[in-house]
Amino acid sequence: MSDSPPHDDSSREKTGIALVAVFSNTFLVILKLVIGFITGSVAIISDAVHSATDIIASSIAYFAVRKSARPPDDQHSFGHGKYESLSGLIEAVLILAVAGFIIYEAAGALIAGESTLNPDLIGLGLVAVGVSALANIIISHRMMAIAIRTESIALESDAWHLRTDVYTSVGVFAGLILIHFTGILLLDAVIAIGVGLVIIRTGVELVRKALGQILDTRLPEEDVVRIEEILKAHCTRYVNFHGLRTRRSGPDRFIEFHVMFDQDVLLTTAHDLADHLEADLKTEFPKSHITIHMEPCHEECNDCGVMLCPARRE
Repeated sequence: MSDSPPHDDSSREKTGIALVAVFSNTFLVILKLVIGFITGSVAIISDAVHSATDIIASSIAYFAVRKSARPPDDQHSFGHGKYESLSGLIEAVLILAVAGFIIYEAAGALIAGESTLNPDLIGLGLVAVGVSALANIIISHRMMAIAIRTESIALESDAWHLRTDVYTSVGVFAGLILIHFTGILLLDAVIAIGVGLVIIRTGVELVRKALGQILDTRLPEEDVVRIEEILKAHCTRYVNFHGLRTRRSGPDRFIEFHVMFDQDVLLTTAHDLADHLEADLKTEFPKSHITIHMEPCHEECNDCGVMLCPARRE
């Protein structure tokens, strides 16, 4: 199957915003690197390196949302949603690596007790990080909105990556202003370390979330509870359900369970109920793949009990 661009509206929107982020970050990296070396600010240079990883992260997200939008094929029967999960993990690791680099460079400056920052060029640095913060605020806000609406872990990770870049830029901006008024040049390194610690927290959370999808962790508790509520709403039409299993793969949810019927229920009746349950679940969870196993209830069965319909307990 050819690797052609996806054609549905949500996929075009996802790939479009990822591409915008790539071009935007390329410009910002060049801007901050040039001004960082001109001013001698380790904080601005660290911020530029952070933006450089944004280019990689946005490129990964662009690739991931394209791949995940492809339909199932012979080699990927359950679709390509894991590409987004893997992308989210890679981007999270990048975030942690950048944070480590920022802290390492800033700590080195503090230990040496020297600063290369030219105080006469602080205004130039303020322009660079100000433009960077404003651009990334706009793009990350738009990207996060699309990520939430399409349930894309790749875009969500990329949006958080851009937001951490905003944090670094704002931190550097505040630090440069403080240096201007106090004359303490080593504050350049102190601010960089503080921003690096904030970035680490974001990276750890994204690693946890991406690994949850890759390792097929079940859906969040609120989703599982809602699934059970939908099933129980129709409990007068069957004996019980059991074996509920759930997982995520990128934007897709996978739900499977067993439904038990009285032995004299017609197959067509059981099938109609299964179709109805599937329709209700997909209304609540649009991008879901549902597997329902129908089975007769036997007196010796031990499955009935905890979730047995109240009307059946008598």
